[in-house]
Amino acid sequence: MPVLIVVIVVLILIVIGLIVYNLSIYKKVKGLNNTSEKIANLRVLQDFMDTIGKNTSTDDKIKIINDILIEKYNIRYSTIVVFNGAEYILKASNIDERLYDTMTNLHTDPLFKDSIQNATPKYVTVNNENERLSYQRNDMTRAKSAMFFPLYIDNIYIGYWIIESDTAHAFDSMDTGIFEIVRENIISVLKTISYQNTIENIYRVDKFTGLNSAEYMYGKGKPTIDKYSKTTICMFIINNIDEINEKYGRKIGTRNYSKSSKCSKNQYFFRICIC
Repeated sequence: MPVLIVVIVVLILIVIGLIVYNLSIYKKVKGLNNTSEKIANLRVLQDFMDTIGKNTSTDDKIKIINDILIEKYNIRYSTIVVFNGAEYILKASNIDERLYDTMTNLHTDPLFKDSIQNATPKYVTVNNENERLSYQRNDMTRAKSAMFFPLYIDNIYIGYWIIESDTAHAFDSMDTGIFEIVRENIISVLKTISYQNTIENIYRVDKFTGLNSAEYMYGKGKPTIDKYSKTTICMFIINNIDEINEKYGRKIGTRNYSKSSKCSKNQYFFRICIC
């Protein structure tokens, strides 16, 4: 009897030891997986940063970022829509263009309205092949599940990011924390390139001459200049415009100013900026 008790105790200790060992292995594996995910996210973030630094327009950068998301996270469909305060604009997507109108009106769907108001993600899916997602119209077979992420910069709503799959319950077992990190990265990128977008569109066209203001060189003019190894910029000033205005009147001065500018513009066959 004492021998049997000893054997039982030894077996219990072995079982406890195995449980502790398995828990230790589980924690290590989980730690490795978390590390792997962090490394993958850092790589995606690096790709985002590289995209921001590219010498291309803000619209192109958003499209490149969306392509990175589709490739790195194996997403079937990904769409980024930006709200500029007046209208919703589809900035990037890999869906058919005929569906763009549907994707820019998701804010009208009751499911997503709640998501936008509460600034929380929304997961929707169907349970059988005969169902369709509430926002779909003529594309019933395209997507069977979707995750919707409203985008905010400093508590200001700027649009949404939605990913879709052609499989029902595709995101049931997905770690939503990863997509939360991706969403924050998207927001950071949109915030960064918004400054570039401001610069690109801050220039004005002079109503008398039809020439661009100096700000043109910092935005849309820069990519044109950077295409060539050597460039020459011509800037000019009509130094007697005040004298003409005083002697012949402002109307004659304006006419002279306009003709001189148009002559120079046609002569050199490139866009001239006025300062």
